[in-house]
Amino acid sequence: MASPEIEALTQALSRLPGLGPRSARRAVLHLLKRREGAMEPLLRALEAVNERLVTCATCGNVDTVDPCGICADPRRDPRALCVVEDVSDLWALDKSRLFPGRFHVLGGRLSALEGVRPEDLTIDALVARLEQGGIDEVVLAMNATLEGQTTAHYLAERLERFPIRLTQLAHGVPVGGELDYLDEGTLAQALRARRPVG
Repeated sequence: MASPEIEALTQALSRLPGLGPRSARRAVLHLLKRREGAMEPLLRALEAVNERLVTCATCGNVDTVDPCGICADPRRDPRALCVVEDVSDLWALDKSRLFPGRFHVLGGRLSALEGVRPEDLTIDALVARLEQGGIDEVVLAMNATLEGQTTAHYLAERLERFPIRLTQLAHGVPVGGELDYLDEGTLAQALRARRPVG
């Protein structure tokens, strides 16, 4: 039986996404066995992030500086803006290194069931960024859910007055996907988005 402190650490770790009670116990045991090599650097890193964590006033990313590293990067194309639902989506797209522009985090998606309205998201801040000018393309990178597509449709209506190229991520058959394993919605979207061969 572990001490209350160790049990509290295990409970705290088990609340993290992807970690259940058993995985949290293994992580705690690893940290305890490698106190100097694993626990102390982890503690220092957590303390440093906790002390300096801020939300970027420009895009909504979380970082330890404001503006964030993406917004401050002069190599980024300021004319291209990718709108995402959450910071995790921004990090996933940025990790791919396929989008050369900047980002805007909405902070969620429209959802009547959850009571999320347009004023609950950073849509007004997005409109203000476009009103400043200098943006040629806005990519709507919403998740392929009903709420994500509702949000993309709402944004398309709000942004239609701007002289920009408005695009969205393609949806359909994933690379390596087999047709008989795909749901009807994915197949329907793939058929609607078909393109010429060659």
